[in-house]
Order: sequence, then C-alpha cells, then structure tokens
Amino acid sequence: MSTPHSNRPDVVFYETFEEEEAALRRLLPDSIQAVFVPKTIQEAGGEWPAKLISTRTQSAVPVAWLPELSGILSRSSGCDHLFPLRAASDGKVALGYLPLYCARAVAEQGILLLMALLRKLKRQLEQFDRFDRNGLTGVECAGRRLLVVGVGQIGREVVALGRGLGMTVRGVDIVRRLPDLKYTALEHGLAWADAVICALPLTAQTRGLLNRPMLEKARLGTLLVNVGRGEATPLADLSVLLESGRLGGVGLDVYEEEGKLAAALRSGGSPTSEQIRPLAALKGRPDVLLTPHNAFNTVEALERKAQQSVEAVVQFLKTGTFPHPAPDG
Repeated sequence: MSTPHSNRPDVVFYETFEEEEAALRRLLPDSIQAVFVPKTIQEAGGEWPAKLISTRTQSAVPVAWLPELSGILSRSSGCDHLFPLRAASDGKVALGYLPLYCARAVAEQGILLLMALLRKLKRQLEQFDRFDRNGLTGVECAGRRLLVVGVGQIGREVVALGRGLGMTVRGVDIVRRLPDLKYTALEHGLAWADAVICALPLTAQTRGLLNRPMLEKARLGTLLVNVGRGEATPLADLSVLLESGRLGGVGLDVYEEEGKLAAALRSGGSPTSEQIRPLAALKGRPDVLLTPHNAFNTVEALERKAQQSVEAVVQFLKTGTFPHPAPDG
C-alpha cells in the first residue's frame, strides 16, 4: 500500500476485522484521519503509510520502516512481539499495547475449550447425524483438578472461573499474586492435575516450556488448553503426546509462528505446506479443538479494545507517548 507523503493519514490500523473496524470508526474523533487494512503488513505490502501504525500480533513490521515511524500500537494484551522492534529502532520508536481489555474474555474461552474437551463435544457434533451416543460419556467439572500455568491478568480469571465450576485449582507462576491460591512447581502440578490451562506470556523462559519432556510428567490422559502464547506448546510434541495417551485432549487458540500460519491458511495453502503441516494431523483428531486466536473476541472486550485503542492514538498524537508503553523485554 503506497500513499503520497502529502496525504499520509494520522494512523493506519492493520489486521482489522469487520466488527473491530466499525467500533474504531465510531469512536475515533473526526479530526483523526485513519486507514483500515484487514491484512497483515506482510500480506498488504507497500511502503510505510503513516508515522503511527497499529497492528495485532501477526504483522511483521519491516525494519526498513522504523526510521520513518514514530509509534507502533499493538492492539493486544501481549507485547513480546514488540521487543525486537525496540532493539532494532534503538529505542527511538514508541511502542504501546493494551494489557487490560480482554482478560475475562480469554479466560472464558479457555474454560469453554476445557469443558468441550471434558464433554467430548467434537465427537457429539460428529455423531449427531446418527444420533449415536456411543463413546460420548464425558466428565463433569466439579471435583476435577485444574492447574493454571501463568496466573497473571488472564490466569487469575481462569482461577475464579474454575473455582466457580467446583474445580480444585492450583497455580504456577514466578510471581505469586493471589494469597488464597495454592502455588506449586510445574512438575508437581502436572503430576497432580486432571487439566491444564496455559495463560503464559512469551518470554525466553516460557518458550517451549510445555514441551514433550515436561508434559511426560503429567498424569495419563491430562487435558491441555493454551490461550496464552503458542510458542509455549510445541505442536510436534503435542501430536506425540496425544498418540501415546499422555494427553487426553488438546484445545488451542494460539500457535507457533502464528503470523505465517494465519497467512498460509487465509491464502488457501496446502495442508502439506511448511506452515500448515504441523496442524493438519491435529485438526482431524476428535480430541483436539482449534480456534483462530479468537479468545479475545467478545462484544464487551471488543468495545474496551476499541475505546482503549482510540485513547492510545489520541494521546500519542498529542504527546508522543502511549498510556501503556511496552515494558522492557
């Protein structure tokens, strides 16, 4: 996308879907000129279109753009993808994100995926045409043991929801913020839990944390849900663990190399392509549920997200700062 210098907008929003764009248009002041691009930066192509751009997590901002940019706002609760940009720009590009808009929505999706696995929902839907109940006996939440890995904004909501369903909940986190929650080491928690919900951010310590050697310490048939960052749960390892029965089911809303995966899927790529192949085997399994990084997407969270995005854009255009600057990585 190329825009003449004299006609550059104030801000370009990448990765906007229909409902989000409508909310942003409704809330943005008339004085702010905005352009909306549903594609990622790499899918859209072209030169940098404004001094301020806003993305989600799948866009790769070209390093060549950085000298011409003043600010990058990520409309996401995670900000690990911004850290390389700080280093590449030598700290000269302001980086902002939205840490507070979607914790409840993401937590509810985590519980949704867990309950669907517990009740074998995918099998139920597949067997409806035969009205066949064979092999569909599930289990109830009450009395089950839930391990929440990553008890931050999202994780604490998962804890509350799990308790509300009558589950016994423990947590894993390097910072123990909840005084009434029993924390445990990851290895001990995996050996104890019936189900694990991962709500981890991506850091050097969490990348690949729930890999095959670690998850081999889980109880046989443990259910695993990831609504944090896909890099915490390597896909190839999950396939092996499902085949062996160590994992009894997997629910994912986030994925490794998610930007490349999303672009490949949107373009109708072959199931044998490098990006899609690791998921192809998982997708066909009745004990696996995959959603398109959509856990944040509720009416309530979308409204908060749009409002906070607009507030961040307005503040940046006035002061050159964001309400929530990305922390040091």
